[in-house]
Amino acid sequence: MGPAYQLFLCLLLCGVAKLCCPQPLELLPGRTPTPVRPTSSVEVDCLEAEFLVTVSRDLFGTGKLIQPGDLTLGSESCQPLVSVDTDVVRFKAQLHECSNRVQVTEDALVYSTLLLHEPRPVRGLSILRTNRAEVPIECRYPRQGNVSSHAIRPTWIPFSTTVSSEETMAFSLRLMEENWNTEKLSPTFHLGEVAYLQAEVQTGSHLPLQLFVDHCVATPSPDQTASPYHVIVDFHGCLVDGLSESFSAFQAPRPRPETLQFTVDVFHFANYSRNMVYITCHLKVTPANQIPDELNKACSFNRTSKSWLPVEGDADICDCCNKGNCGSSSYAKHQAHEVSQWPKPASRNRRHVRDEADVTVGPLIFLGKASDRAVEGWASSDHTSLVLGLGLAAVAFLILAAIVLGVTKQSHTTSHVVSLSQ
Repeated sequence: MGPAYQLFLCLLLCGVAKLCCPQPLELLPGRTPTPVRPTSSVEVDCLEAEFLVTVSRDLFGTGKLIQPGDLTLGSESCQPLVSVDTDVVRFKAQLHECSNRVQVTEDALVYSTLLLHEPRPVRGLSILRTNRAEVPIECRYPRQGNVSSHAIRPTWIPFSTTVSSEETMAFSLRLMEENWNTEKLSPTFHLGEVAYLQAEVQTGSHLPLQLFVDHCVATPSPDQTASPYHVIVDFHGCLVDGLSESFSAFQAPRPRPETLQFTVDVFHFANYSRNMVYITCHLKVTPANQIPDELNKACSFNRTSKSWLPVEGDADICDCCNKGNCGSSSYAKHQAHEVSQWPKPASRNRRHVRDEADVTVGPLIFLGKASDRAVEGWASSDHTSLVLGLGLAAVAFLILAAIVLGVTKQSHTTSHVVSLSQ
């Protein structure tokens, strides 16, 4: 083989070898080897006398961006660097700064501190959609390792109510699995996940009816008048939770007129020790052939088009959602504790109603271990990288074999032509 061909073969094999190694050691001129972490939402660059931390604003991998001011480094609360970059937050510190501790082991010199995420409510809301987090930051010389643990998940079944009317109508609100086919038995969630809720009425011998979710409120107890609280549906069917940095929405089309499904991006209450939330909704029915209007509707806010869209009916029935005034009453008045505007709270016992009822589902329990999922994601990413590297290696080997066969065949043909000419 000629020198050019040998150089091409060397470069090709070196490239494949790099792809097959998900965690190489990067040798920097004049410095100790720096381990390269797998791609994640937090990346650490360990240099000779300092370290750099780069944090994705999508810290939990849910699509919800955290606020840079909610991040600090170490117990000294080192602040991030000022940057115009809107996607990441960066820290830079000396190895002895930001509460960095040094530990000498048998085969490594370890510097460690913590990246702290302390979310704060924004825009005057009393809820948080991201969790408090502590991310260990380590620089090991000369090598690096990861240790993870997993949360213990409670297995009790969530409480929900079914309210029956004197005409044998039974209203219910249930927590469902993502496929909407089965009821969710575990009430536990991580922040960043989605709760799938299904409101339904069993009509018995009634003529066909259509169900609507008039309004919903989330509270830390089954008492819908408790504080703090967060309004999810208001103004007779406007899913206003979709306005507060979430993708909560009604599902369209309905599976049946007497069923209405909607999703809620999970959250917990800021500055509140309990991690449980109860959701109470006021459900009502109308004749199935009645045209939806401002008082009987199901409207979701579309974040892409910045507009309200109904599950059924003309789009203009949702216009009042922007004005915050659809008909004679609004749960907004509840914020001034005028609870008389809302129907009387539902109890765990059945009560008789005509064509509406309050139903409750809960508790929804939020586990503060979203970082565990990130660790699992890193492991999955490493496995995927290894498989991809092996696949590319196989492709490269086939290409190389084809080149060698082509060169051999061309050489044989040239030799044969020369022999004929002689």
